[in-house]
Amino acid sequence: MTSVGIDPHVAAIRRVVPRTNGCEDCLTLGTPWVHLRLCLTCGHVGCCDSSPMRHARAHAHSIGHPIVQSLERGENWRWCYVHENYV
Repeated sequence: MTSVGIDPHVAAIRRVVPRTNGCEDCLTLGTPWVHLRLCLTCGHVGCCDSSPMRHARAHAHSIGHPIVQSLERGENWRWCYVHENYV
């Protein structure tokens, strides 16, 4: 976080549409997921850290897209993988 409390990675947020209805990588591999996260830079849908494969985190670190939003019903939060904090 910066001294004023605004994460500088919010600049990476774009208007995106989920590319799939499930974790893209789990669908390809045939593996299960627990919850879904939407990359706010490119629309990649990945599984959460409670899922066996943690594809949302892997995408953030390998591609460099820092912020995801929960795709779970009733949840409206965003997470920065770089700062490990809500934005």
